[in-house]
Amino acid sequence: MHKQLRPIIHEILEGSERSNLYSLAGNILITGLILINVAAFIASTSPSFSQEQKSILEKIEIVASLVFTIEYGLRLWVCTVDRRYSHPLWGRLRYSLTPLSLIDLVSILPFFTVLLFPELSFINLIRLLRLLRLLKMSRYSHSVRTMGAVLYAKKEELIATAFAVFILLIFASSIMYFVEYEAHPKAFGSILDSMWWGVVTLTTVGYGDIYPITPLGKFLGAILAFLGIGIFALPAGIIASGFSEEVQRRKQERIGANLDQSANCQSVPMLGEVEISFEQQQRAIALYVESSADLMQMCINSAKQKLGSHIENEEVLRDLAIHLYNETVRKFQL
Repeated sequence: MHKQLRPIIHEILEGSERSNLYSLAGNILITGLILINVAAFIASTSPSFSQEQKSILEKIEIVASLVFTIEYGLRLWVCTVDRRYSHPLWGRLRYSLTPLSLIDLVSILPFFTVLLFPELSFINLIRLLRLLRLLKMSRYSHSVRTMGAVLYAKKEELIATAFAVFILLIFASSIMYFVEYEAHPKAFGSILDSMWWGVVTLTTVGYGDIYPITPLGKFLGAILAFLGIGIFALPAGIIASGFSEEVQRRKQERIGANLDQSANCQSVPMLGEVEISFEQQQRAIALYVESSADLMQMCINSAKQKLGSHIENEEVLRDLAIHLYNETVRKFQL
C-alpha cells in the first residue's frame, strides 16, 4: 500500500503539470498560505493591530506552520521515489540537504523554536526567519524559478560587476578621505566614514548627510556620481539579457520537444478506416517545420545578434532559411 501511495504523493508534491488537479490545488494552497502568513507577520509588527487581532494572527501562524511541517514530512517520506534519493537513509539525508529542502526546514523552525524556548533573548531574530517562507514560492512559481536560473547563469558576470564596484568604492573613499579630512573632519573622519559617502554616491541615492565641501572634493564627487550611474546600470543590463536568453531557451526547448515527439511517433490513430502511413507522417512533420514561424523567428533573432546589419540582406536571410530547413531535415531524417 505504501509503495503504491508514495509515487502518487510524490507526483502531487513534485509535479508541476497543470493537468494534475491535485498538484495544482496543492500548489495554490501552499502559495496562498505563504502569502497569508507573511502578511500576518508584517501586520503583527503593528502594536495596535497585533493586540486587537492577536488571536487571529496566532491561529494563522499555527495553521501555516502545521501545514508546512506536514508538507516537509511528506516530502522526506516520498523522496525515495526519485532515483537520486532512493536509499532509505542516505537518500533522505541527501534530499534534506538540498537548497529547497533546507528552505522548507528553516521555514518551520521559528514556530517550534518559539514554542519550545519562548524565553530566548534573540527570539525576535528567530521570528524574522519566517520571512524566508517567501523563498518556498520558488517551488510553485515559474517566475521565481526563472529569476533563480537567470541569476545562476549570469553569476560570473554579476560577481565581476560587484567586484568592480567594490574596488571603485575603496579607491573613491580613500581619495575622498585624504582630500576632505582637513576641511571636513567630522564627515570624513576616516576611510570608513568616507565609505558611507561613497556608497550613497555610487548608488545615486545622495542622502545629503555627508558631502564634500572643497572644490577638488566636489569635482571628484561629481565624477563618482556619473560613474555610479554607469556601474549600477551594468547588473540591470546583465539580468535583462539573461531573462531574454532564458525565455528564448525555454521556447526552443518546447519546440524541440514537440518536434521530437512528432519524429518519434511510430503509430498514428486511424482516420476513418484508413491509417496514415509513416511516410505521410514525415511529410507532415517537414511541412510543419518548414512553416514554423516561431522556429524561423528564433533563428533570425539569433543570427541578428551575431551578424548585426548583415542579416538585413535578403539573400543572406534566404540562405539561412534554407540552411535551417536542411539541417532540420537531416537531424530528424525526414
